[in-house]
Amino acid sequence: MPDTLSENDEVQNYVDGAWHTPSSTDGQAVTDPGTGEELAYLPFSDEDDLDAAVAAGNAAFEDWRQTAVEKRIQPLFRLKQLLDEHIDELAALLVREHGKTRDEARGEIRRGIQNVEVACGIPKMMQAGTLSHAAPDIDESAVREPLGTFVAITPFNFPAMISLWFLPHAVATGNSFILKPSEQDPLVTQRIFELVDRAGFPDGVVQLVHGGPDTVNNILEHDGIEGVSFVGSTPIARHIYETAAANGKRVQAQGGAKNHIIVTESADIEYAAEKTVSSACACAGERCLSNDVVVVEEAVYDEFADALAEKTREQVVGYGLDDGVDIGAIISEDHLDTLHGYVESGVEEGAELLVDGREVTVDDYDGTFIGPTLFGEVSPEMTIAREEHFGPIMGLVSVADFDEAVDVVNQSEFGNAASLFTDSGHKADRFKHEVEAGNLGVNLGTAAPMAFFSFGGRKDSFFGDLHAQGQDMINFYTDKTSYIERWPNQE
Repeated sequence: MPDTLSENDEVQNYVDGAWHTPSSTDGQAVTDPGTGEELAYLPFSDEDDLDAAVAAGNAAFEDWRQTAVEKRIQPLFRLKQLLDEHIDELAALLVREHGKTRDEARGEIRRGIQNVEVACGIPKMMQAGTLSHAAPDIDESAVREPLGTFVAITPFNFPAMISLWFLPHAVATGNSFILKPSEQDPLVTQRIFELVDRAGFPDGVVQLVHGGPDTVNNILEHDGIEGVSFVGSTPIARHIYETAAANGKRVQAQGGAKNHIIVTESADIEYAAEKTVSSACACAGERCLSNDVVVVEEAVYDEFADALAEKTREQVVGYGLDDGVDIGAIISEDHLDTLHGYVESGVEEGAELLVDGREVTVDDYDGTFIGPTLFGEVSPEMTIAREEHFGPIMGLVSVADFDEAVDVVNQSEFGNAASLFTDSGHKADRFKHEVEAGNLGVNLGTAAPMAFFSFGGRKDSFFGDLHAQGQDMINFYTDKTSYIERWPNQE
């Protein structure tokens, strides 16, 4: 557990280099979804709490923006080392408050650390270019300048990794940064901020403010905040984008997803089935890169359905800290009820229930568990094929050929990710150019970009024009100043 919980086990804000209990009378318990144990209590921040953080951030920005870039990245090197040293402890804490497995938690934190590593290269990435003799006797250059205090509002499903999508790049480019993590699993971010405190950032440069919907709306309307990053569901992403932009802020808002896998007749069936289950069921399906609609050419539909059903039944559901577990607990009782509702909708709308995850029980644990669920004979119009359910529920769609498969993928209102299994280079090339999604994978289950590439997203999966990770982060957190100079010959 974090060392900085209050005496009453309350989650704390980190503002201007010190720990404070949020002031609002509203809040909620933080619970282990695998056991039902209450781990801590999260009080929400009120307007005064946010005002204090923004004031501290803006005050710190004035000195931080003038700090040499080589000096700005030194705390990031120290933070990377601290995260590496504490990865097992962070992973165990993440399992307890989220429900995912230990290996999944370690993988998430490792992905976050990779973003810290990339941000240490800001001295090169922040360079903007120079052109001699741009016009007669004129040289011209572009300089990237930081803008002020930025906020990231992050989701429950990857509380460590997605926080680290934003924090390192914001501060390395010379801005101040405030994190507002999910209220459902805030403990791992508080523990990360204890490491941030040790890394040596000046007071006010990096801050943590907890809260609920009212806190978010206060962020969107606050005059002292320059920009907002968000990852979450599409309805909230749209609200974040519209409200923050209307208040003059830069915005990047990653929304929901409904991702597809295409399996062609030339695919390695066993391999494709293994990677499909891994994609759809990792982190209990609670991730925006989960590919849960599987579009299969009819020539291999029956063979693939049998292979996928076998792989699905092999998955072990259990408590995330136990050995040999493939799928951990769902984040909450409410979300578990939602998933049961999606399974019922699939049955009612006529899909064939091949594997029913509702039948799964986990001995010795009174948690929110559901097993992987597989439907066959799904049509693209069904609810389970259209809506993001955020759980380990898969649907098989049969198509005549590759052309129809691409049409099924592209009719979705979402455009986050898709994967293709094939031995055809021609189909892979068409997939790359014709499928309307921002992250595409060939012969892999999950199209997750490395930290030095931007994380894509199109249609209702993304609102904005600059994505998380990669060079897009430098562009989001800075603005260019064009510097034009002429020195007339005065002889």
